Amino acid sequence: MSRTEFVVLPDVADARPAAAAAPFEEPRMVAHPSGRPWLIGHWQPGEVLLATAGSVHVAVIGFCPVTAGQLTELAGRVRTVADVDRLSRALPGSFHLVAVVDGRIRIQGSLTGVTRIFHARFEGVTVAADRADVLAAMTRAPVDQDMLATRVACGGMLPPPLGERSMWRGVTALAPDHYLLLDRTRAREVRWWWPPEPRTSLTEGAQAVREALTTALSDRRPDDGRLSSDLSGGMDSTSLAFLAARHTPELLTFRWGEAEAGNDDAFYAARAAQSLPLAEHLVVPQSELPEIFADPATAADPEQPYPFTRTLARTVHTARLLGEHGSRLHLAGHGGDELFVKFPGYLHRLLRHRPLTGLRHMRGHRALSRWPLAATVGELARPGTAAAWWNDQADHLGEPSVASRHPPLGWGFVPLRAPEWVTGDVLASTRGTLRETAGQVRPFAEDRGQHQFLLALRTTGPAYRQMARLFAAEGVELHMPYFDDRVVEAALAVRLHERATPWRYKPLLADAMRGIVPDLVLDRSTKGEFSRDLHIGWRRHLPQLLELFTDSALAADGLIDPQTLRDRLLAPQADNTRHIAVEHLLGCETWLRAARRPVSLRRTDDPASAP
Repeated sequence: MSRTEFVVLPDVADARPAAAAAPFEEPRMVAHPSGRPWLIGHWQPGEVLLATAGSVHVAVIGFCPVTAGQLTELAGRVRTVADVDRLSRALPGSFHLVAVVDGRIRIQGSLTGVTRIFHARFEGVTVAADRADVLAAMTRAPVDQDMLATRVACGGMLPPPLGERSMWRGVTALAPDHYLLLDRTRAREVRWWWPPEPRTSLTEGAQAVREALTTALSDRRPDDGRLSSDLSGGMDSTSLAFLAARHTPELLTFRWGEAEAGNDDAFYAARAAQSLPLAEHLVVPQSELPEIFADPATAADPEQPYPFTRTLARTVHTARLLGEHGSRLHLAGHGGDELFVKFPGYLHRLLRHRPLTGLRHMRGHRALSRWPLAATVGELARPGTAAAWWNDQADHLGEPSVASRHPPLGWGFVPLRAPEWVTGDVLASTRGTLRETAGQVRPFAEDRGQHQFLLALRTTGPAYRQMARLFAAEGVELHMPYFDDRVVEAALAVRLHERATPWRYKPLLADAMRGIVPDLVLDRSTKGEFSRDLHIGWRRHLPQLLELFTDSALAADGLIDPQTLRDRLLAPQADNTRHIAVEHLLGCETWLRAARRPVSLRRTDDPASAP
């Protein structure tokens, strides 16, 4: 993802004040045929692809490996706003799409929220943007205290649809499977995408995923500078590195060294590197990396709380180091876990339609994850609804968080439990928000397993979008091909019991990459362990955390009890639950401090009013 920010304006005279209020210095601009501003913001040359066919005007913003001629040909087939569905499905990559059809504007992001759209009213006119904080600055929107309270109580990685809500009152987030339709006088959200029915066999699906990933990687290289890729030794990043090496054999690979003696990433990464002899392999030892929880007062992103605060300093250091080594585009395997791991919600439907196969799979998951039999049978016998899951979270929000092996077979994953340091007002506010969500929520797919995959993708996609901005600030674009729309669709089309089988690790990706990635990596059944890094960083940076929360903005707003927080930070930690809770609290604290400062967006190197 690049350092792009933009605002979309309707073709009306009343939109000119909104254009003037956009908080960009020396912005670029693309005009409507009338000459009024259509797109205004910051982007680098080549990041906006434009096409015109009669009264249809299309802008693709972001990574989309098609030519202007190809886009013009696709635009020529559009007659109505609904026809843009076909155009969007024909485009590979990860991008924003803005289309004008007979004066009506359709605006959308990606299916996973890696590229997002927000909208707000400015002096009677609806305007859209790719950043919520930009619209908040334009409209002087206040912080949504209910959403802030909910993130303080439930953590920074809230599941959608609640986690997709804007942190600003009056700024609305568009759901990833919807588009925003702007007429001259009104705006409305329209759902346009539904997940495919998972009917494709593993063999056919693996070929489709292979083709989608090959297309995704075929033109992913910078115009200048080097291409780099993570090479952790895991299947996700290693697959991307080997696909990239097919067209850029001299790429730069990167991985962090390990602190955990039992972490076997180094073995698999080294063996994979031997099969990439023309690449340069950069391994940064632990002694040269910022520690976990280093520099805790650093604010990451003004749009919403950053959930990965414990590794924030390490992420910035990585981006800076890659930039110093000449990288301008870096590939990361984020999204691979969400797309290819074994979410077991599919057991509900499988047991109804193929009971013998379902029983075999249930036994396999129980043996693998050590689920208690009574809890497993009870969860499978309880039909439940998505609304009931959210209401249940509200009912039990104030209860202690207890580690258990409860089978994740419901409409959500980790139970939402408030830490001890939140105030009673926060608990009451958050319960109201959770129940409000229960009254509005709809499953992302009819099959609970398919719903779980989309839930995971849409939970983490916006968070990795924020990480990409940290890389962009250091001059490196972070690309995550597993979140590309066409890759997601190819994976979701595969039968759930074949891609989520308990007997193989990521079978869909492994079969898709067979013959490209070494079998040693594809047949790996272990995963790296990094808890030692966490414990070292926590011990050394606890004094800084205590100092930061001594003068807490959250406490000043009555959201947390600082003394209770201090007591819990100093108490012995039985597991990592409290570390994670503090990580998310830290994201809320630093975000609130930054949100109360004026938005200031950088200048472009070239302020020309053209893409």
